[in-house]
This record gives sequence, structure tokens and C-alpha cells, in this order.
Amino acid sequence: MGSFSEFSNWGFINILAILFTSLLLASILKKNIPFLKASLIPTSVLAGIMLLIISTVYRAITGELIYNTPFFGGNGMTVFELITYHCLALGFIASSMKVGKEKFGKKRAREIFDSGVTTVSTYLLQAVLGLGITLLIAWLFMPSLFKASGVLLPFGFGQGTGQALNYGTIYETEHGFVGGANFGLTVAALGFLSASLGGVIHLNILKRKKGHRSQELRNTLSEKDRVHAEEIIMSGSMDKLAVQIGIVVFVYFCTHLVMYLLGQLLPNLSGTIYGFNFLIGVLLATALKGILNGLMKVKVVKKQHVNNFLMDRVSNTCFDLMVTAGIAAIRLDLIAQYWHVLLILGVVGMASTYFYNYFIAKKLFPEYSDAQFLGMYGMLTGTASTGIILLRELDGEFKTPVADNLVYQSLPAIVFGFPIMLLANLAPTAPELTLGILAAFFVVMNVILFRNQIFRKRKKGIAMSETTEESSEAETADEPTNNA
Repeated sequence: MGSFSEFSNWGFINILAILFTSLLLASILKKNIPFLKASLIPTSVLAGIMLLIISTVYRAITGELIYNTPFFGGNGMTVFELITYHCLALGFIASSMKVGKEKFGKKRAREIFDSGVTTVSTYLLQAVLGLGITLLIAWLFMPSLFKASGVLLPFGFGQGTGQALNYGTIYETEHGFVGGANFGLTVAALGFLSASLGGVIHLNILKRKKGHRSQELRNTLSEKDRVHAEEIIMSGSMDKLAVQIGIVVFVYFCTHLVMYLLGQLLPNLSGTIYGFNFLIGVLLATALKGILNGLMKVKVVKKQHVNNFLMDRVSNTCFDLMVTAGIAAIRLDLIAQYWHVLLILGVVGMASTYFYNYFIAKKLFPEYSDAQFLGMYGMLTGTASTGIILLRELDGEFKTPVADNLVYQSLPAIVFGFPIMLLANLAPTAPELTLGILAAFFVVMNVILFRNQIFRKRKKGIAMSETTEESSEAETADEPTNNA
């Protein structure tokens, strides 16, 4: 190990220090600079951009990567990527462990289901457009372009930094896409910027048309909301926050064991399996939550160990670190040749996500369409936290059910969205076939999404046709009588 004074023993701590320091500085800047406050850019994105600027300037001057210097342990860029990768799964596990006590009626269940289907339909739209764009560019202008690179659009926009890095790394290591990881991270960064830009545009439109004003999010959580009688006490023999972290880390440890065993059984798919770390973690967290609930019912476990308020804190901290580290890990020199492709993907991704979700919100969520649009658009260009940031500008006290839609839509989204992850692994070897399957899948999901509108019109058409036929038959039956 060497002396404690050596940088090699402080590298990881120094990386964490600059991540949290950048988050604190970004928060201060956002609160005190009107332009940044009005931009709606997430604090984590601003922090990541600050670190990216520092590394870019340092490299331009010295020719070295500042985060790979001995002060940061010599491998800071790799540590950034590891933090991004692991925090994705840890954040999802913490969110999945939260205890749900609400029972929804048929209408609310339908709205949550439709929100989940909207999520998957938007993934598919982004995938079809992204893959179509990179295929076209490769055919016409840039034969050296990795044809499947456009598939990273839904992972960067729709699923965020962690998944963009996962698949970018898979494409880079297993399929030879040079700079694939950085390409994915850059797409994700463009997604966050799109969330901010599109959110500001929409809020200004609402302000002009309907006189809406941005609302400040009020902290309405009382002590009763944070602590419930059936839960373990806040500071017992083990601190309650430590319990939450322990549960999350235990589930992630089990996730690693499952991935390792699957990797041993399917060695050719090992890289892909480890790309699903967040999904396997969510499934194991859901299973553990079911086991704990069952033990509570039979009185084997007498106190609820999971606290939703603290789990939210764990989840949000992981996602803040994920986004900041992901943007900081971008190496602009590795993607310089792709800047025009990335620009096209960013503009098309923003415009398509904006207009598609606006149309869906107006058609399927008429009672709170503006709030639903802002929440879904923010989530589908960044993360759920980004959706909440935009939502609170319009619905600061969460009077609409949009916040719940964003939380509970994840189950139908995972069920319907899983095939997209499998298709992403097909794309590098058969991009044209993948594009066709994605387009067909998109049509199917839209039929499911607009099922009431489609089949209602069909029923009305059949009913009108039957009525017309009955009238015609009645007139025919009356004709002999009239002739007589």
C-alpha cells in the first residue's frame, strides 16, 4: 500500500472531492446567477460541464489529461466511468426499494400504464430516427461511421448517462466503435441540454398564452412524512441512513453475483449481461421488497426497515454523481470527427421528443396536459430528476398526478422496453434489419397507446354501418306495402 502520503492512496478520495465540490459550486452559481437559474439546467449537468471545461483547457495547454495525473491516482477518467456505471444501478435499486402504499383506481392505473407506454414509444422513436440518420450518413457521406451509433440516441436521451456509457462501451470494446463510450456520454449531455432548452421554450409559450408563472418547489415534507410509526427508529444501534445504504449495497452485491454466474454460463454474452446491471438490480430489489413485505405480514419482521424519504436521498445522490461524472469523463478529442453527426442527432432528438410527447399529452392527458408534457419530456431527454425539475416550474406543489406517473411508469416501461436493449445488441451486426424491427415495434406500441381512440372509432363506424343497414332493410320491407 505504501505511505499514506502517496497520491495513489488519495486518488479516489480526490475524485470524489472534486465531484462533490463541483456540485456545491454549481448549486451556488445556479442560485446567484439569474441566467443559470432561468435556464433550468440541472445542477449535476452544470457541475459536469465545469469539470469538462477544466479538463479540456488543461489538455489544450499541457497535452495531458488532468484527471489522469498522479494527484487523481493516474486513472481518474476510468474512475469517472466506473462511478457513472455503478451509480446508475445503485440509484435504480434505491428507487425500486421504496415502499408503495397507494392503491390506484382504474383511471389512474390507465394513466400510469399509458405513461409507461409513452416512455417506450419515445425510446423507439428516438432509436428509429437515430439509427436511420447514422445509416444514411454512413451510406452517403461517411463510410467509416459506425452505422449503429444512432442507436445510442434513446440510451443517451431516454435513459441517461449510465446506459449511454454502457452501450457505448459495448460498441467500443466488442464491435470496434472507436470513441463509442465518449460518443454515448456526449449524446447524454446533449439530452440534458435539450431538456433545459425545450423546457424553457415551453414555459415561455405557456407564459405568453396562458399567463402561467414558474412556481418554486416548497418543502412540504413534515416529520410525519419522513418517519412512520411502523418503521425502525432514526438513530438506533445502527443509523437509519446506514440501513438504507446497507440494503442498496447488499442488493447490488447480489446483482454482481447473478451477473457473474450468468457470465460464466454465457461467456460470449458477458459484456452484454454486465450492461444490464441496473435492470438485474431492479428485479432483485423488487424481489427483496416483496420478501420483506411478506415477512412483515406474518410478523416475522416487526418493523419496516425501508424509509422512502431516505431512499430518495440515496437515489438522488447516486444520480447526481452519475451525471456529473459522466459528463466529466467526456474526451472531446475522441469525438471531434463526429461533431456534425452528434449535432444532427441532438437536434432531431430534441425536436422529435418535444413534439411527440406534446401530442401524446394533449390527446391522452387532457386534464393536466402541460404538466404531463413537461415531466415526460424532461425525463425522456435526461432522467426522472430532470422531469421533476421541469414539472415543479409549473406544478411546484405537485397537485397534478404527474410526479406519481413518472415514478410508477417504470414497471410497464421496463416490461415493454426490454426488447429494445436486446435489439441494441443486434444493431452492430444487422443495422438495417434492426431498423425495420424497431419501426414495426414503434407502430405496435402506438396502437397500444392510442387503443381507446383507434378502437372507439372503429366501434362507432361499425355501429353506424349496422344502423344504416337496418334502416335500409326497413325501407326495403316497407316498399311492397307502399306499392300495394
